[in-house]
Amino acid sequence: MKYGYARVSTQAQDLSNQVETLEEQGCNKIFQEKFTGTTTNRPVFDKLLDKVQAGDEIVVVKLDRFARNTQEALNTMSYLKDKGVKLTSLDIGTIDSTPMGNLIFQVFSAFAQFERDLIVSRTQAGKAYARKHDKSFHEGHPYKYSNDQILLAYDLWRQGNTHRMIEKKTGISIATQKKRFRELKAKGIIKEDEQKGQNEKA
Repeated sequence: MKYGYARVSTQAQDLSNQVETLEEQGCNKIFQEKFTGTTTNRPVFDKLLDKVQAGDEIVVVKLDRFARNTQEALNTMSYLKDKGVKLTSLDIGTIDSTPMGNLIFQVFSAFAQFERDLIVSRTQAGKAYARKHDKSFHEGHPYKYSNDQILLAYDLWRQGNTHRMIEKKTGISIATQKKRFRELKAKGIIKEDEQKGQNEKA
């Protein structure tokens, strides 16, 4: 069975050109889908993936109609190859178990890895820049309390309030106060030679 898949990204766009091209390619049945950028769901496409069987073929006019990014394309190609379904994108060729099909699949695998490596590289470069230029930078989950809030709590502590008193006034737990005070001192935001608050019993 030869299936066609036509997709546009908005309700206002027209599918007729894609459908006409797929009909010219001899598709027995054409699945048509419109969806907006506010959702990633593609129920019609999911039905097509469930329906195809070994020996079937899916035809799309362009690969960007089939998948929204390289990784998604690679994942779906892999699924179809395992299922014994041939994928033909009229702009790049046929992805199947033939040498040429496997070559196209390997090229997409390389591009997907390249994109992942770029993302990791950019993320690491951004973190390195932030660590160097932003004293408030924190790697990991965002803090519940900003540096300004913690500095306010520290000022209360310097004025003689105990950690427990500060907790009642600000809602910042004793453990969080102590941890964040240490972090801000390590970053030089709080100076070690500043006047200390009174000793307390936790």
